[in-house]
Formats: sequence, C-alpha cells, structure tokens
Amino acid sequence: MNSHVLRVAIPSPLRRSFDYLAPTPPPPSGVRVQVHFGRRLLVGVVLGHGAESELPAARLRPIEAVLDAEPLLPPPIQELLNWASAYYHHPIGEVYAAALPVALRQGQPAQARGLRRYRLTQTGVAVDLTAVKRAPRQAALLARLRQAESVGCSAAELTELGNWQGAMRRLLELGWVAAEETTALPAPVTTPEPPLALTAAQQQALAAVTFDGFAGILLDGVTGSGKTEVYLQLITQTVAAGRQALVLVPEIGLTPQLLERFRRRFAVPIAVLHSGLADGERLAAWLAARDGHAPIVVGTRSAVFAPLPRLGLVIVDEEHDPSFKQQEGFRYSARDVAVMRARRAQAPIVLGSATPSLESLANAAQGRYTRVVLPERAGTASHPAMRLFDMRQTPTEGGISEPLYRTMQQHLDHDGQVLLFLNRRGYAPILLCHDCGWVAQCSRCDAALTYYAGARRIRCHHCGAERPPPQQCGSCGSVDLRPVGQGTERVEETLRARFPERGIERIDRDATRRKGAMESKLERVHSGAARILVGTQMLAKGHHFPDVTLVGILDADQGLFSADFRAGERMAQLILQVAGRAGRAEKPGEVVIQTHHPDHPLLRLLVEQGYGAFAAEALAERQLAQLPPYAHLVLLRAEAPVAAAPQTFLEEARVLAQQCGEPAVALLGPVPAPMERRAGRYRFQLLLQSQSRAALHRLLDRWLPLLEASKMGRKVRWSLDVDPMEMF
Repeated sequence: MNSHVLRVAIPSPLRRSFDYLAPTPPPPSGVRVQVHFGRRLLVGVVLGHGAESELPAARLRPIEAVLDAEPLLPPPIQELLNWASAYYHHPIGEVYAAALPVALRQGQPAQARGLRRYRLTQTGVAVDLTAVKRAPRQAALLARLRQAESVGCSAAELTELGNWQGAMRRLLELGWVAAEETTALPAPVTTPEPPLALTAAQQQALAAVTFDGFAGILLDGVTGSGKTEVYLQLITQTVAAGRQALVLVPEIGLTPQLLERFRRRFAVPIAVLHSGLADGERLAAWLAARDGHAPIVVGTRSAVFAPLPRLGLVIVDEEHDPSFKQQEGFRYSARDVAVMRARRAQAPIVLGSATPSLESLANAAQGRYTRVVLPERAGTASHPAMRLFDMRQTPTEGGISEPLYRTMQQHLDHDGQVLLFLNRRGYAPILLCHDCGWVAQCSRCDAALTYYAGARRIRCHHCGAERPPPQQCGSCGSVDLRPVGQGTERVEETLRARFPERGIERIDRDATRRKGAMESKLERVHSGAARILVGTQMLAKGHHFPDVTLVGILDADQGLFSADFRAGERMAQLILQVAGRAGRAEKPGEVVIQTHHPDHPLLRLLVEQGYGAFAAEALAERQLAQLPPYAHLVLLRAEAPVAAAPQTFLEEARVLAQQCGEPAVALLGPVPAPMERRAGRYRFQLLLQSQSRAALHRLLDRWLPLLEASKMGRKVRWSLDVDPMEMF
C-alpha cells in the first residue's frame, strides 16, 4: 500500500490520470508538478491524492518538482474541467493543458513578467504626422500609438510594423514617446464615458437579468439594436456588486473594437485573453483574472476556462458563431461550456445574437432560456431594405452585375460607403485549361488550388500547400490557362479599375495576416478614406460602420446546396449578419443579394419575412429529420495515408458499438468524409445519432475503451467529436 500517491493529469492522448509518489507534504490538487513521463519531462496538474495505486510501489516514480506553492486552478475550475473531460470524452491531461496559458504549460513561474509598453507623450500627441513623412517608420509608429493613446502598445502589438525598433529609439530620444516597465494590466481610464439612454426593449432586456442565481437569457436583437449597451450596463451592475464579468467573443478580430469601447466605459482593469497575445501578456492577464484584480475579462474560446474567483456574469456575444467550437484536439463548445460554468457558479449568462442558433431558439421555446427580443435598431437607424438580384442571363464584371454597379455609384454619389461581401479568398478559385478543361488540383487534397494573382501562387485552402502556377496544362500541355471565378482579390482589382478615384479596402484573412493590419484597415474605413470595402465573413461580425449605406452580397448561393445539414442555417445567419452592416446610423441602408436562384424558398422566406420565420421553418425540418436540436450526434473520424485503414477501423468500431447494446443509438456509416482526401490522408467517419443524450454517453463510456484497445485503431489517427458542428 502506498500512503502518498498523487493522481496527475498529464497532457497525453491517453484517457486517464497517472500515479506518482508524492513528496512530503503532498501538494494539493490544482498545483502544477514536473514529472517524468516516459523519456520526457512534462508539466502536469495534481488531480488528487490516494492511498493506493494500481501499480506496485516499486514501479511508481517520484515527482521531480512541485511548481506552485498554492493551487493554480481553484476547485470550481477543476470541477468544470473534469466535467468537460467526461462530457466530451477527451483525455483529462489535454483538457487541463487547454485551460492554462502557454507559459504555465511550459513550467514557467506563475508570476507576471516585466512588460514594456510605449505611450505617446504630450509632445508626441501634438506632432503633425506630415512633418515626419520622410521617416515613414516613425510616422507609422506615431499613428499606431495614437490608436491606443489611452493604454499604449506593447512590443508584441507593434510587430506588424516590421523593423520598428530603430525608429522607436529615435522617438524616445525626441521625447515623443515614453516607455514604461509594468507587470500589471494597462491602466484604466480615469474618466469613463457615461452610459447611453436605453430604449424600452433594452430596458426590458436589462430587467430580465437577475443576479440571484443561474439564469439563461437569450438576447435576440437585430443588428444595431444595442446589444452591446445592454452588456455594458449589466457589467456595470456586476462590477458595482464586487463581482467579475466574463465576456466571450468568437474571434480575435472582434476584440479590438469591443475592447476599446469597454476601456472607454470602465475605470477598472480589463484582462484580455486570446491567442494573438504574446505569452507574457497572456500570462499577466490570466493571473489578473485569477487573482481577482481584473473585474472584467474579455476573450475568445479558451477564456471560458479562465479562473475568476468572484464570477457574477457571463456574456457570450454572437453565440451562434461556429468559431466557439474547437475543431481540433479538445473539441469543446465554448458556448456550451460557458452555460455549464454559469450554472455551477449560480450566475446569469446572456447569449446574444442577431441570428440565434437553432439550438438556443429551441432551448428558449422549451423554457430553458428566457428569450428577450430587441426588434428595432437603436436611435434613428432603420432596418435596411433587402432585395434579390436575379443573376441568370445577367452579364457581370468581376462577379458584379451592372445593376449592382449602378446602385453602388448612386450610394457613393450620396457620400455613402459600400460593403461588398464574398466569402471566397484569393483571385480565383480555379485555374483552368481553356483547351481541355484540366483544373490545377492539390496533390494532397480532393480540392482545386486557388489562384493568387498578386503573389503569383496557387494555394490550397485546406492543407496550406502552395507553389508557383504552372506554365502549361498538366494534361494537354496548352499554355492557355485561365483563372475562373471570383475571389476577393479579383473583386478588389475590378473595383480599382471601375472606381479609380475611390478608396478601396480589402479585408480578409490574407490581407490581415500581419498583426495590427486589421486595426489599420478599420481605421481607414472609420476615417472615411476607404469608401468601398470588399471582404469575407471577417466583415460580417460586430463591426459598426456608420457610413455604410449599401451592402452587396455577391454570391448568396454557396449555402443553398450542401451535404452539411447546417449549411442553410449558416447561410441565413451570414447573410443577415453582413446585411446588418448597412444603415446603422442616420442614413438609410440597402442590401442587394445576387443569386442564380431568386425563387429558392429559403432565400425568399429570409428576405421577405426575416430570420424568425426562416428559423421556425428550419426547426420544423430538423424535427422531422430528427437532427439537432431534436437529436444528439457524435462523430467518430479516422484518417490514414491509405484509404483501407480508416474504413476498416470504423467498420470494426461499428461492430464494437453494436456489441455494447444501446438500441436507442443509430449508427450511420462508415462513409468517406465529404472531402475524402485532405493533407495526404484519407478520411472516413461514423455518425452516432440518438434522441437520448444519456444513451449516447452510456455507449461512449463502454465503447471508447474497446476502441483504444483495438489493434486497428493504432494504425490510424482517430478522434471523437461530441455535438459536432462541422460534418466534413
């Protein structure tokens, strides 16, 4: 018998904890320890103590080092992580690792390290940028620091400017910039902005949130209805009561503008947590949240696991967004984990969206959430007028029809801004041989390569492979290779030729790859320098462009015909989210949707009766088909360099599942994934479907140990996805 055995969560694909001999006295649960795992030295987290181990004492290895004097993860977070590991059936060690900043996973001390921040002095604020036009790096630094005048910039926030250090030294010498070393969060404003007056609907939403226990509130507000103001006033109440607020946003791109609004409003430290931060910045923010020094925490998906000792409010903005679901490794839904976290903390949670997910609408209909509707835009803004443009037999230039060009010109002549949406990056999605029809394909995926004219490259958007475009056809040898179709890069080129006097800004993942590029582009939009915006779904979420009066959706047909049953829902959400950028201020807005299927019933329902009617119809279809939210799904995926291996493994997995004896669970497949070959690996999947969530989990509990013991399972890479959001 071993009197001091520690159970340790170690980041490994094995679905269990590991026993080690404890030092005296044994460290409490929630403390990080350094242990030998095979030949490696890893950092794990203590889960608990035991008097016995399944292993004999002679085989137990000692702890190499205890890294924390007190628990790094408090009991409520440990309980949440244990629940998440059990619900998503994911290895406990990888779940715990996902909850820690990179610096802590690497064993670094749980102490904020010195961070240097640069801030404009009064002299620097007064400098005329045209006076330093011969020193473009200095001018770029001054412009960037003016954007963040209240909090300054860290070195990590300046990396998008390239080799900026020499220019910064000169600005420091001139006294235009001051540098300060700090381990704390940026200092808050001393004079916060006052709250805005609420509409009757906003007041109703505010009154619906009570702070005396758990409550789920679905804030269903049209774009521009003032959901953020409701969030701000709820957070004000939370902070005034001495509690902390956790705000989750789906993507990093939404963080800067939301954060700037929060910082203007609250005279308290705000911690920011997302993957774009330097390790030191993220660690400092995480520790400020854990120690209670930051009453407000704003972050993306993984921030749902940040320890907040006085959690009093959880907000999930754009709750419908699929970005809240992790698609690799630990496949959790941050929205669903946030609901569980709020329930355990007995705190209210607000799920906000202009286009709520069908799951959340069903929960509201069944009484699990209170649904509060904001039907009108705040202030004097009105709903944009929406109309369909029939693209059949209509000539286009760069994917834009002549009627849309004329409409654009009218809005530009009236000093409006125009936003064009196309959810397709690059110059053209296909490079085609005009003589024989050959298409440049990725050698590792079942996908065509996207042509990039500016970079003179062809790239795969699935595996990342890229190369120069071929000089001749790979089939017939012809040199007549043509880019076919439109991407945002081609649309931008066409617009520059058509509107040479207008400022044009392209916003997509390629154009905003460098850190800070998104902020600088948005600055051009808000300043009015850019009159035409073209971009992907990065433009659809959360942005407030008061001068945009026309939104053009260049191709609404992509989501109408898909193997994924969620495609129609996502199409509707994306259309309305993009449409919501139009007419958000005094000027009325207009939305034009180009389609080759103007009579499609889903499109017509959406345009003529709105998202509520569309969602009701979609829910009725889901119920008939017994699909979520009226049934529950689990997807077992497998992949290998040869097609036979994953198919054989999943066929064996199906037999093992049948032997587990759970008749309430239907087994569908195995079948090839919609894209069978990706990154050089063949992919198959087996779908589990049931109206009983409990039956699914009972089956998984019995089934997974059998899969892990399978010899065939060791010849493939397999993963389990509970409540999958993507079916490919």
